[in-house]
Amino acid sequence: MYSVQDHSTPRHGALQAAAALQTLLGYRGPERRTAASLITRWLALACDEIGLGLLLVADDGHVLHVNHTARAQLDEHHPLQLLGRELRARQTRDVAMLFDALAAARRGLRKVLTLSRGGGRGEETVALVPLTAAGDAGEHVTLMMLSRREVGEALSVQWFARLHSLTPAEARVLELLCQGLEPREVAEAQGVFLSTVRTQVGAIRAKTGARTIRAAVAQVARLPPMVGALRQIGGAGALNGAADAACLHLVA
Repeated sequence: MYSVQDHSTPRHGALQAAAALQTLLGYRGPERRTAASLITRWLALACDEIGLGLLLVADDGHVLHVNHTARAQLDEHHPLQLLGRELRARQTRDVAMLFDALAAARRGLRKVLTLSRGGGRGEETVALVPLTAAGDAGEHVTLMMLSRREVGEALSVQWFARLHSLTPAEARVLELLCQGLEPREVAEAQGVFLSTVRTQVGAIRAKTGARTIRAAVAQVARLPPMVGALRQIGGAGALNGAADAACLHLVA
């Protein structure tokens, strides 16, 4: 007489799932290639919705991907410039610093660079993060993150203002405060009395529940960096060609 064994135990199911995963990972057919292509596309689209400049740099120093925000930030005033597929430092004194930081990233070390914009226009901070997994002998890829130009991006401020029912004038005051302006400077920029700005600051505090205006600015600074749905046409952030129209800003 034969006995029937039940293999539908949780452990047996886990083993079957692991075996299936190994089969999938070892498979190089068109289905997996299509899935990988779709994932790459979605990741590129996701990067373009982040209001932070992101670049992927290969082991040989060539740029693999530049998101929309990075393209807009790498203007003629930025200390880094993109020439074809090459990322270069504009200032001679920054060339060795950038080279050493990329070399360190290839060794698995994280680095933060502070580069001068030149002409007394301030500084830019760039973070380099190695993405190669431990034990991976393949190509090294470095993620470069550009510093944010402002504490509160305009879109983030507008979302915050709408959430707390701020008036357009109050939203503009908050945006200027997030840019580092003092209330007196805000009044001068808006062409109003300082007392008017102070009244608007009081309204912002009341509506947002912030004890101080600095606390309200801090709330905006903690918002996720977002980009607008309608991006600028023309200039550094322009969408050109079929690949750009699909928001896949891959450097050819």
